[in-house]
Amino acid sequence: MRLLRLLLITLSLAATTAFASPADPKNGADFITLAAPQPVQVSGKKIEVIEFFMYHCPACNALEPTINEWVKKQGDNIVFRRIHMPLTGENDPEAHLFLTLEAMNLEAAMHSKVLTAWHVDHRRLTSDAENIEWAVKNGIDKAKFLSFYNSFGVIAKLKNLGKVVAAYKVDSTPTFIIDGRYLTNPAMIGGANANVPRDQLYQATMKVLEVLIARSKK
Repeated sequence: MRLLRLLLITLSLAATTAFASPADPKNGADFITLAAPQPVQVSGKKIEVIEFFMYHCPACNALEPTINEWVKKQGDNIVFRRIHMPLTGENDPEAHLFLTLEAMNLEAAMHSKVLTAWHVDHRRLTSDAENIEWAVKNGIDKAKFLSFYNSFGVIAKLKNLGKVVAAYKVDSTPTFIIDGRYLTNPAMIGGANANVPRDQLYQATMKVLEVLIARSKK
């Protein structure tokens, strides 16, 4: 009897894996629905998509070409923004750099350059001094950079990032939030879809995002 029960469980799990598909993601497996939906920074029919990331995160860097191409294809369908997860707490230097570039309206222009510094040049921007040096070497006026870096607005956002991450229930990067309601990431999707080859996981993640965007519009 015990052997039969184990066999049935194994067959059930195999069937679930076999029929798992990013085109039909399952709540609790491919994504979760937040118990407390968060406010979105969009209006009209656009859907907000947030990527929680960290500059030093290898998976975030590897995902970058895929997410950039996907965002371009979405056009006016979405509003895409990033939030840097503060790894070392409320004074996290990576998040501090991100928030400063964001406040200066340079985040989009400089994002790939910061990733290159970390993952190609192997520069560890882990202190205020290293952030300032990097900014100056990349053509940003030092006085202007410091005025934003030390501003009340940037410091306040930096110290509040931990609460933001907790509100969205994010515990790893990269993680996506769709419409302030749905959370998903490549790790969840890979775990729920063992049939998806590793080299197709990021594309599968984009497919789940698209399905969740469509659900949000209904």
